[in-house]
Amino acid sequence: MARKDTAADAANPGRLKQIALTYKMTRKADTKIGLVLAAVGIVTFGVFLAIGFLIGHPIYLGILGLLLAFLATAIVFGRRAERAAFGQMEGQPGAAAAVLDNIGRGWSTTPAVAMNRSQDVVHRAVGKAGIVLVAEGNPNRVKTLLAAEKRKMNRIVADVPVHDIIVGTGEGQVELKKVRTTMLKLPRVLTGPQVTATNDRLKAMGDLMSNMPLPKGPMPKGMKLPKGGPKAR
Repeated sequence: MARKDTAADAANPGRLKQIALTYKMTRKADTKIGLVLAAVGIVTFGVFLAIGFLIGHPIYLGILGLLLAFLATAIVFGRRAERAAFGQMEGQPGAAAAVLDNIGRGWSTTPAVAMNRSQDVVHRAVGKAGIVLVAEGNPNRVKTLLAAEKRKMNRIVADVPVHDIIVGTGEGQVELKKVRTTMLKLPRVLTGPQVTATNDRLKAMGDLMSNMPLPKGPMPKGMKLPKGGPKAR
């Protein structure tokens, strides 16, 4: 019991510190966050307290109002903090990968499965909806990356649906803050074992590509490859 209490005491300061850090980061992008949270808490508590006086139970309704005020403040804070975080991430390289890392259980993500010299990049996520390719960068250039990656997926896992998302604010694109919601709304067509099998096949492809022996220098002129491979001794 003593060990559990000690662990809980050590965790509480960490949580409070994290909340304070989140608040400071949010305030940089949302300068009115303090006033908004105060207004939500005071109004919620005041409404329930007023109802309590009207029905003759100010103490009970006051306690309930205090709890609900805390809950409402926490919800508003969470939403505004999330909005501020997405605002700061918007347009930053790798922002979509950060969103995919926090998409939730049931998804396996692999960042930067394709990239070009202009740093346009495609990330991959595998779940019960199939394979989702998320691209960020110039819309015209990433279409080429997506097409090449789709062809690769069709050769390896032709029986698995492949979706594509281009992150952005233009027509046909998905805003960064809506990427997670968009993916979670996709129809689920695979079972758990099928998702695992798909991941295994994609990982095997990656291992084969990374382990494939490549010559470190140019091949000498006139050199011919032996036919039939090396002979067994």
